[in-house]
Amino acid sequence: MADLSLLFGDDLSIGPTGDLAVAEAQDLTQQRVLRRLLTNPSDYVWHLSYGAGLGQFVGRPGVPDLVSGVIRTQMQLETQVVQSPAPSVVCNVSDDGTVMVSISYVDAVTGQTALLSFSI
Repeated sequence: MADLSLLFGDDLSIGPTGDLAVAEAQDLTQQRVLRRLLTNPSDYVWHLSYGAGLGQFVGRPGVPDLVSGVIRTQMQLETQVVQSPAPSVVCNVSDDGTVMVSISYVDAVTGQTALLSFSI
């Protein structure tokens, strides 16, 4: 089933036919994962334990192990992510202190491996 395409922090976008863009399969799962990781715990009134709150780690030095653990825990809670094999999370700190995150997981809808990379 298609859902509106809405990346965390962005606006709705227009699709190729002029209608609202939709996200299906792997794109939808990626949007769900990003939303979970970037949402602060207790920000969703109806689901107070939802979210990893990765924004809290911005500017904090030496947190790659902590970030990695938080991401692994949240990935286990995401229904669109296959749990076996478990998602792989790699966090590295660059020279300027930026934490680079790379997540590899299997999409439960498509059965394909997906890679998600970002920095905090």
